[in-house]
Amino acid sequence: MAIDFTLSETQKALQAGARAFGAEVLRKVAPTIAPLPLPDQRFYAIRPYYEAMVEAGFVKALLPAKFGGTELSTLDFAVAAEELAAVDINTPSAILATGLGLQPLLRYGDAEQQQRFIPDFVEDGSRLAAFAFTEVTGGANFDCPDPTAGVQTFARREGDEWVITGKKHYTTNGTGWDGRGAHLYSVVCRTDPALPPSESLAVILVPGDAAGIEVAGILDTVGHRATISPRMHFNEVRVPVGNILGKPGDGAEIVETAFSWTAALIGAACVGVMRAAFDVAFAFAKTDKRSGVVPVIEHQNVGYMLADLKMKIEAARYLTWKSCHQFDITETRSRELAIMTKVYCSELCVEGVYDAMRLVGIDSYTDMFPLAGLMQDAMCFPLYDGGNMGVRRRQLHAMFRAEGYDPMASAEARG
Repeated sequence: MAIDFTLSETQKALQAGARAFGAEVLRKVAPTIAPLPLPDQRFYAIRPYYEAMVEAGFVKALLPAKFGGTELSTLDFAVAAEELAAVDINTPSAILATGLGLQPLLRYGDAEQQQRFIPDFVEDGSRLAAFAFTEVTGGANFDCPDPTAGVQTFARREGDEWVITGKKHYTTNGTGWDGRGAHLYSVVCRTDPALPPSESLAVILVPGDAAGIEVAGILDTVGHRATISPRMHFNEVRVPVGNILGKPGDGAEIVETAFSWTAALIGAACVGVMRAAFDVAFAFAKTDKRSGVVPVIEHQNVGYMLADLKMKIEAARYLTWKSCHQFDITETRSRELAIMTKVYCSELCVEGVYDAMRLVGIDSYTDMFPLAGLMQDAMCFPLYDGGNMGVRRRQLHAMFRAEGYDPMASAEARG
């Protein structure tokens, strides 16, 4: 078996195109959002950049070819995502959130459901999807076997409709572009409060124009300043019975598959942010003397710090590529590396940006450099999309405890 990390000509073109797009378009995001005090103002301000990404084909890349999409592999998407995140984390995060909102439909929707919902996003790629997952009490124990705990958003059946009631936080993209809601929600709920998740957990598709959807508030965040994190309330929201994906009890599998896809791709975002930090530190080291006689890169300690940061970047990139490739070739069955990528790369990113800040010194803690902002963005990675402690390590722990766990399966590209 040959192991070759060489990108194909198509992937090289994708990488170059994404790099050029970042340099020409996404570099304008930071000065656009900087003067805006409110999170919804900042999010709405990135709409032109999101639409530019749509025009460049990044949303169609999420969608199947049979509906008019271009259906990039997870690996190809990661190659592009690294380039975008090296310039701006906010607009690519909105694309990723739409992808997360559509993953349950793309992976588990039947032919009728896909035909009913996917063409909307091909027709108008600026439409937003959102994954309504996190409860107001947190999402770490969403699959708690005790039916009195875990997910407390419920869907009761009345005739040919599901009636959904519950409150969610961190429903990225949930406001839509106008504060009136996203185009489509994938809502994680339970169909019976008396039954455990194995029998009741479900994902139900909810069109954004359904009555009873409320944007109840918006959480401001320290980093990812133009990524919207609304509180969404579902107040007796009625949708057809046919909007459920699979059947009650399938929800845990659907959720874990969707979050494995994002887990692998978050590694690429982490690499992009570390690259941005390295570029700042490297330029500083080559030009600044700190009142000395030579640029600080001439000092051994600075050279060693740059070497350590560069090694972190390279290790994170190739783990990301490996996990994305394996997620693709096993048709989502192999999730261990994806989860490890999220944990390892996110924590490495925080270390890497801090290394760059230590190299530059106290000036990095001011607006003289972008490093403090990069640290604010980096700090989010270990905490969101399934926190590393509350969710991701627990997922790995569960794998290790499972009967027949094979520690070499991931290394040998087996599902």
